[in-house]
Amino acid sequence: MLRQNQRLLTQLYMLADLFVALLVFLGAYWLKFESGWLQNVKSVPFTAYLLWGTIYSLAVVLIGFYLQFYSPKRRKHFSYDFLRIIQIQSLSFLGLIGLFYFTSESNISRQFLAIFFVSNILAIALYRYWVKNLLASFRRRGYNKRFVLIVGAGSVGRSFYENLQQHPELGYEAVGFLDDYLAVHPEEYRHMKPIIGRLDDLKERLEKGIVDEVIVALPLDAHRKYAQIIETSERSGVKTLIIPDFFDLLPAKPYFDNFAGIPLINVRDVPLDELSNRILKRWFDVAFSLAAIVLTSPLMLMAVIGIKLTSPGPVIFKQERMGFNRKSFYMYKFRSMHLSSDKVADTSWTVEKDPRRTRFGSFLRKTSLDELPQFFNVLMGHMSVVGPRPERPYFVHQFKNHVPKYMIKHQIKPGITGWAQANGLRGDTSIQDRIMLDLFYIENWTFIFDLKIIGKTIVKGLMNRNAY
Repeated sequence: MLRQNQRLLTQLYMLADLFVALLVFLGAYWLKFESGWLQNVKSVPFTAYLLWGTIYSLAVVLIGFYLQFYSPKRRKHFSYDFLRIIQIQSLSFLGLIGLFYFTSESNISRQFLAIFFVSNILAIALYRYWVKNLLASFRRRGYNKRFVLIVGAGSVGRSFYENLQQHPELGYEAVGFLDDYLAVHPEEYRHMKPIIGRLDDLKERLEKGIVDEVIVALPLDAHRKYAQIIETSERSGVKTLIIPDFFDLLPAKPYFDNFAGIPLINVRDVPLDELSNRILKRWFDVAFSLAAIVLTSPLMLMAVIGIKLTSPGPVIFKQERMGFNRKSFYMYKFRSMHLSSDKVADTSWTVEKDPRRTRFGSFLRKTSLDELPQFFNVLMGHMSVVGPRPERPYFVHQFKNHVPKYMIKHQIKPGITGWAQANGLRGDTSIQDRIMLDLFYIENWTFIFDLKIIGKTIVKGLMNRNAY
């Protein structure tokens, strides 16, 4: 029933968003003017606030509808919804401020507007999160199902089926397979839904059964059959999705690009390629680094004094590292070792009980205090607060020939901490495992993900048993 009434669900979502926004308005008004907790000088009557609150709430719904916020999103993570909520609320809020300017309305409380704006984001996000989890729970129990027919019973089709079984919260169920060369699955795949016909039977199966989507999982040499499959599906009003036979070569989130009027598959979707994302990340890097430098200045002063008292030589150690776009830069650290030649420092891997370390340097490395000067690297634009850790060019040239996809990490700025480091992969740990987590970060970057990594780094502590 729910599957056939998506339009009704969309309308319910819109009404719910409007209702929540108006409830938040009343709550913000009470908090500002009635609770007595805040300064409540009121020069505009309640009706004026109600008018602007209603305009804002309607703008949220209309902009959300225009940005397809109410379209089905069962295959998307909640992080997508949350970013959309922030985007929609921000656009609506800017529109409201613009209306204030054109109507010369200057007496609306700015504190009220701030409370209303932030509370709206939190309230709608919380109720959407609850609804998303509630629907996922229903789907696990077999409700609100969508049915797919898999065209192709080879390795691609079987892989899709196996993955589908691991995500019951999506609410998808395969009705069976179509294949021209197999009548039954091999013995080890008999647990799967059966092969119910050949490709020529597609029209009959779509007319007989309830199928919402056709999943084309054919090998590359069968591409000539795609046009007929798509045409047959569309005549029956069924969506068609194609799994490329080379999907195992693609990253988690490839996307279609356009070059000279020809659609292309971009095999590496990097969110930080977008200017708006880069600007957001850069602003955060500068603000966070300035705050970190101010807050840790006593620790940095202690490190300077400790280094000076325990060993001769400079306080700061700079070392060439490879960064964004494979360009080298000098990364700064508090010196933790005795002086040595640049060749030794650039080509030697630090080991446990390394004789080059000073006693105070061992403490700096174990507590990660030697990394603090890298916030100045961030301010200069060489690094980011969060990103893959940079490596010395000598080792980069070794790893790139032996570690698959190692060089992809240089498509974004390196970081002081990263997803690999937040998961304990620091110091003398697997390079392959680090790269897998770095690639996941590169392909799935969001501002919220950065905050999560910083929070996880702080919660787990800066002590590093692998730091030699």
